[in-house]
Parts: sequence; structure tokens; C-alpha cells
Amino acid sequence: MIVGSIIFTITFWKHHANMIILHEIQQEFANKEVQPTLYSYNILKTTTRDFHQSNKLGEGGFGIVYKGVLSNGGELAIKLLKKSEQGVSEFLNEIVLLTSVKHKNLMTLKGCCLHGVQRLLVYEFVEKQNVAEVLWGENYLQLDWPRRFNICVGIARGLSYLHEDSHQRIIHRDIKAPNILLDKQFNAKIVDFGLARLFPDDESHMTTFHIAGTRGYLALEYATLGQLSDKVDVYSFGILLLEIISGRKNIDFTLSIDKIYLLEWAWFLHENKMLQNLIDQNLNINNNLEGQIQHMINVAFYVCTQYQQDVHR
Repeated sequence: MIVGSIIFTITFWKHHANMIILHEIQQEFANKEVQPTLYSYNILKTTTRDFHQSNKLGEGGFGIVYKGVLSNGGELAIKLLKKSEQGVSEFLNEIVLLTSVKHKNLMTLKGCCLHGVQRLLVYEFVEKQNVAEVLWGENYLQLDWPRRFNICVGIARGLSYLHEDSHQRIIHRDIKAPNILLDKQFNAKIVDFGLARLFPDDESHMTTFHIAGTRGYLALEYATLGQLSDKVDVYSFGILLLEIISGRKNIDFTLSIDKIYLLEWAWFLHENKMLQNLIDQNLNINNNLEGQIQHMINVAFYVCTQYQQDVHR
């Protein structure tokens, strides 16, 4: 009886404490112009079948993503975040900011969930795969050039919004093929934007001591000196352009040594007037499209990666 009473008391006060926290969060959101949806952990647990492995969509540097299906048939993408040292108030402020970021080429954040120290983000669900899966993954699809061009333009528009048009400038810091999802019409949607803000590090105005990003996509000044600016995303976008044009990864150790690094190989082809070898052989390119692809390559070289200036100065 005594043990039962103790368990009941602990359970009651734990539930009471959770209700107080929930009320405080709702009050916090009520004071904001943008009010994200606050999801129940039990509901998210149910929609993902207790975060079952079969519902796992992917895993990245910030957490694991699961597919959730609501009782009405609605679908969600639920990201179970890795542990962050950020306080609740700071976390909620970031959620309000990220929820207000709306653009057709950005994944929509619908809301969040706080369960003890666990934090979850709830996104819209996108039907198609990411660019990496489509170009060279198990779910390979033979994308024609108009679709690839549309994907490139969509990514550029999404980044432009993050850098210039959102309420607060957001530097993504990890633009790469797996972080570009495709909807039913193969429109690009950038995911994981702003998540670096939820994992604060020791940084000054322009220099960070914690490098977020993926090998092969990192600008030199960021990877070596920690200098953070929107140029970090622009450089990564340039690498991504070359991947979409060539249909291969930016680093591929299965290839001969001269082809392992996409940017270096692409520049070699350019210098030797063999850029036609860079274009994915699965693309049927006519003379009218060659100029458009050449323009994209020039953007990747001279606008994004500044490869000629860096290598030959």
C-alpha cells in the first residue's frame, strides 16, 4: 500500500508538473504573432507507432525523422532532435521564428513538442525522395534537364529568401543533396534550415568554433577559419549545381583518382574544353539546352565556388 501510494504521488506530481509546463508554453505562444501548433507527445508517439523503425524516413546531424499518420489520414514528418543545451524559452523563440519562415521552396515547420528534455519538430510531409536518392540512390529516377533546372532554380529561390527576405537572416550551413526534398511536381524544398540555431555554439559575429556542415560542401574559409556568412550556403549551392548537372556525388572514392573530387574534375574538364564529359550521360541534351547548362556551370564556378580565383591566383 505504501509503495503504491508513493508511485501514485510521484505520477500525480509528474503529470501536474507537465501540465504546468504545457500551460507556460501555451502562454508563451499566445504572446507571439505567429503561434506554432503545440503537439502532444502521446499523439506523435501514436502516429509513428512508437517511433518504429519502419516509419523512419532518415537521420541527420540534428536528429532522426519519422513519418507520422494521423487518425484522419493526414501525414506528418516528425524530427526527434538530438539533445540541446538550449533553455525552453530560447527554444520556443526559435520555433516561433522558424514557423514564420514560409516559402514554397522551404519545408514548412508546423509546430513542436516538448516532452521532458526531449524536443521534437513537426513538419509537412513531402511525398518524393531527396535529390541524393533521386540522382544516385536506390530510388534513382531519370530526371530530364527541365526538371533538374527547375530544382536548381527552386533551391536558389529558397536560399535567397533565407538570406534576404525572411524576418531574420538565416544561414543554413548544411546545404547538400539529402537536404533538398522533392514534392510530387519535383519542386525543391530545403529542409533543416535554422536548426543550427537550436544548437547554439561559442561564436562571434563572423567566426564560429563549431563547424556544422558536410564534407565536400564546405567553403574553405568556413572549414578552416570558421568564418560564417551567407557565402557558406552559396558555395554549397555551387557544389550542388555540379552534382545535379553531372548526376554524381561531389566526392566518390569508387572513381579514378582524377575524378574523385567533382569540383576539381569539373575544372579540369573546363580547362581542357571537355565539359561535355561533365554532363550526366543519361540526359538527352540538344543544342538549345547546352547554353543553359553551360550557364549553370559558370554560375557554379565563378559565382558560387570562385574556383578560378582560389586555385589560380
